[in-house]
Amino acid sequence: MFGHSESAAVTNGIKLVLFDMDNVLCDYDRGKRVACLAELAGSTSEFIHKAIWDSGFELLGDCGALDAADYLRGFGERIGYPLSLDEWVEARRRSMQAKGVMLEIAGSLRKTVDIAVLTNNTTLVADHIDTLLPDLRPLFGSRIYTSAQFKTAKPDPRCYRLCLSELNVRPETALFVDDLMANVAGAREAGLFAHHHTSVESFRQALSELGLLHE
Repeated sequence: MFGHSESAAVTNGIKLVLFDMDNVLCDYDRGKRVACLAELAGSTSEFIHKAIWDSGFELLGDCGALDAADYLRGFGERIGYPLSLDEWVEARRRSMQAKGVMLEIAGSLRKTVDIAVLTNNTTLVADHIDTLLPDLRPLFGSRIYTSAQFKTAKPDPRCYRLCLSELNVRPETALFVDDLMANVAGAREAGLFAHHHTSVESFRQALSELGLLHE
């Protein structure tokens, strides 16, 4: 999991655990979201997926190349339906289900270290997180960041460094948790410790090895 020297370094100096959101703190089912959008637009899920995800449009929102207004307008144009903000939020909400055990672990970690969220998403996600995933605010407060805020996206090392700068935390004192190995690699390149999240059990094991879990 972690080497002995790495474990010692983290145990002695970790100040922050930085979490990805989708498929770490919540289950994210893109298929449900796409189906909801297809129903609204009177289209097919295949068309919606190609128009938004296969086309690279969603990445433009994630990396902040489009601001929230342009993103929402462009989203509607691509799916051939004048999508409202409320409809966009509702489709996203339906695709998310909080992972209670992971949130409990985050709550436990908060007793001894700082915690925060960094998710590849448009700023609309952070702006409407209380509707999308209301369980997050009581734990993370204002420390819920989207990649678009930093005009780049994971796994670009700049994304992590800019987020940590906002938090006033040095990379070598942060542990990052993500379900995508590419994003874990990007975090390590940026100087953070990182854990590839595959299960609650492996995450608990990693935290125990690092002396970070106090339940």
